[in-house]
Amino acid sequence: MNKLLVVGITGMLAGGFALAAVAQTHSAQDEVNTAHAHAMMAQSATTVAMAQTHLHHVINCLVGPNGTGFDTKAGDPCKGQGNGAIPDSASDAALHTKLQAALTDAETGVKASDLKAAQASAAKAAASLQATPAQKASGGYSW
Repeated sequence: MNKLLVVGITGMLAGGFALAAVAQTHSAQDEVNTAHAHAMMAQSATTVAMAQTHLHHVINCLVGPNGTGFDTKAGDPCKGQGNGAIPDSASDAALHTKLQAALTDAETGVKASDLKAAQASAAKAAASLQATPAQKASGGYSW
C-alpha cells in the first residue's frame, strides 16, 4: 500500500512538472508570436514613429515587464502571456539565442532616425522571430 502511494505521489509530481514545462514553453511561444506580429507591423509602418512603437512592443514582449528595456508607456501587447519570451525560454538555448538577436535588432530600430533603417531592423527582428521550416516540420516550435 505504501509503495503504491509513493508511486502515485511521484507520478503526480512528475506530471505537474511536465505541465509547468509545457506551460512555460506555451507562454514563450505566445510571446514570440506576438513579438513577430509587431515586428512585421514595424516593417510595414509608414512613419518612423509607428515603426518605433511596434518595435517597442517587440522589446516589451521579449524582455517582459521586469526586464531591462521594458517601456510601460509603449504598451504591453503580451500582457498576461508570460514573463517575457526571453526569461520564459531560458531553458531552450537555441530559442534564447534567436530571441536575443531579435531584441538587439528591435533596440537598433527604436534608435533609428529614418524609416528605412527602422524597417530594416524590424525585418531582421521578424526573421529571428520566425520559426524555420525544419522547426515547424519537426513540431519543435509552433509559431
